[in-house]
Amino acid sequence: MSTARRSAGILLYRVVRTGTGQRDVDVLIGHMGGPFWTGRDAAAWSLPKGEYGDGEEPDAAARREFEEELGLPVPDGAWLPLGEARQRSGKTVAAWAVEGELDPARATPGTFTMEWPRRSGVLREFPEMDRFAWCTPDEAARRLVVGQRVFVERLRAYVREGRAPADS
Repeated sequence: MSTARRSAGILLYRVVRTGTGQRDVDVLIGHMGGPFWTGRDAAAWSLPKGEYGDGEEPDAAARREFEEELGLPVPDGAWLPLGEARQRSGKTVAAWAVEGELDPARATPGTFTMEWPRRSGVLREFPEMDRFAWCTPDEAARRLVVGQRVFVERLRAYVREGRAPADS
């Protein structure tokens, strides 16, 4: 049995044109829910993702987590592998990009329960992600946790330059 923590997620994107006509992307990211993230914006957002264990394929986990965190199915479309990235916590995240449209206002995020305030004995329920937004790559670079920014860079290189994300 593996002890390494692994997560998988989906970076939903749409192709846009810049003012100069260059192809670029907007990406859909979510603000992490719960009391530790309240009032924070910079480095407090994530792509919809979650942990998976032995016996579950990472792409299946990515689909499951997207649907749990947004309460919506993954839009139809090809899955573009963005590779893996190691987070500061030591967790390895695998990501795929899927082109599609989704209205963030339609999301109904899953929830988790935790004791809050700490040592109060009171269990409270919080959304896994409390809001979602389409962002430009520059906005995403400010908002995403540091270890996930590479996925936007890989996707952007693919859309702009036709470079395969795994080669970035």
